[in-house]
Amino acid sequence: MSALAKEISIDEPSHPGAPSIAPPKLAVVVKTGSSMKPIIMKWTMVVLPPLLGLLMFVGVWAIVATSSPNLPGPGKTWLSAVQLFSDPFYQKGPNDQGIGWNILASLKRVGIGFGMAALVGIPLGFLIGRVAFLNGMLSPIISLLRPVSPLAWLPIGLLVFKAANPAAIWVIFISAIWPLIINTAVGVSRVPQDYLNVAKVLDLSPWKIISKILLPATLPYILTGIRLSIGVAWLVIVAAEMLTGGVGIGFWIWDEWNNLNVEHIIIAIFVVGIVGLLLEQLLVFIAKKFSYEYQA
Repeated sequence: MSALAKEISIDEPSHPGAPSIAPPKLAVVVKTGSSMKPIIMKWTMVVLPPLLGLLMFVGVWAIVATSSPNLPGPGKTWLSAVQLFSDPFYQKGPNDQGIGWNILASLKRVGIGFGMAALVGIPLGFLIGRVAFLNGMLSPIISLLRPVSPLAWLPIGLLVFKAANPAAIWVIFISAIWPLIINTAVGVSRVPQDYLNVAKVLDLSPWKIISKILLPATLPYILTGIRLSIGVAWLVIVAAEMLTGGVGIGFWIWDEWNNLNVEHIIIAIFVVGIVGLLLEQLLVFIAKKFSYEYQA
């Protein structure tokens, strides 16, 4: 209901004999309630489209499953997921562990490989963006190596490290480093020259220039590179673990295929997608927080 306003006019004297004084009109606004319709419509537009999309996906999946006897439907997969996640952290040997341990093992490899890529890629991107000679020297190498398939690096890792786990981390590192280098270098190169001229006038030290000028200006580019890199790292680890074995979500998928357990493979596909989505949303949240801080 809309707000109601009532105007009160006082034209008569308050007691006999007093002069008649017309005070200014007083408007009293009385709010009787706010409309809930726009809020309901907003939430409907936010919730309804994804819900319809998911329902359509499940419906298509169920139709395809009825025509393919080897593909389990949504109901059978759901029951298998409930049973699987009822005990996700069991241990019955080095190669027979719950899905929770496999997810944690994959996240550990991704964290190590991505962390190493960030420690190398972001400073290297700063140098490439600041030093023209270094940019010209390294740009052909980056352009040559960046399109290489991540799994093509796996034999090199196995040859050098002689073990599957460091080889998988190496694949994550070499795959995740390129977005970090490129986005950081682009961000540094687009810093306005006026900022750097002011830094020269103020005779700021190189550390002050980096921490007070370059880093705040390039932070959105760096965060974009981080988001792209973490997505690539999580995508690569599944394929790398299928080839290297051990504990991990990729090896778990391959092991379930060898056991012809298609329900668990479908569950693993959803798990990989959900974990990747959560990582993406976490980095989007962090990016918004940092961007707001530096824009304020």
